[in-house]
Amino acid sequence: MISYISGIVIHKDLKYAVIQTSGGVGYKVFSTTDTLVNLHEGNPGTLWVYTAVRENSIDLYGFKDMETLDFFELLLTISGIGPKSALGILGAASVSALREAVSTGETAYLTKISGVGKKVAEKIVLELKGKVGIEKIGAFESSGDIDAIEALKSLGYTHKEAKDALEQIPKDITDTAEKIKSALKNLSR
Repeated sequence: MISYISGIVIHKDLKYAVIQTSGGVGYKVFSTTDTLVNLHEGNPGTLWVYTAVRENSIDLYGFKDMETLDFFELLLTISGIGPKSALGILGAASVSALREAVSTGETAYLTKISGVGKKVAEKIVLELKGKVGIEKIGAFESSGDIDAIEALKSLGYTHKEAKDALEQIPKDITDTAEKIKSALKNLSR
């Protein structure tokens, strides 16, 4: 099993990067937008990897750190969640926000993630509640934050750009529409 890749990024797409190792082999590694944004063609890149072996394919999923890889593997223990769904969940929310949502039973937060319905959100909370804890409570993204992020993404901004812009707005702004307006002002600077 491949668990770590280090080499030169020779190609990058919206959903994956190809990393050429010192042996001259290029590995196609699927990842989240937040991870891919930090990889640049022609530069060195390293990823922690999950190898998914199926009857007709071997796919690699890469992550910037072990914490994210560990949470990805936890998501895979839930019936009905495969590697692509787990990657989508991690692409929509940070590990700390997901840990907090699971720990507090916040299924409404999880259902804001594309592809996660009420039943899947309840299953995630039920099956992971005892397995994850809140290690370091950071800025928990409320459902209003997720709505604002989705609105900004629909305007063409990346998830990271939207998230960074929202982190810069004053904490006393709680209305989603106001958050979006303030974030747009930050993004236009």
